[in-house]
Amino acid sequence: MLQLIVKYTKHAREQMVFRGISENEVIECVKRGVKEIQEPDKILSYYRYYCVVYKKVNDTYYIITVKPR
Repeated sequence: MLQLIVKYTKHAREQMVFRGISENEVIECVKRGVKEIQEPDKILSYYRYYCVVYKKVNDTYYIITVKPR
């Protein structure tokens, strides 16, 4: 199975703790969520009750923040 390379900003980690969202939930959102492009290079992924904002550089996903929908 393909392993995602995921890096989290300090802000994203804080928001995950504050909102009770696990790393597994973030990864599931990136894989399965509905995508929206935010200029210039951010991707918003909507899944269940939350949204993950991230950038993809090569094979690495940089999680910027996690927020409610």
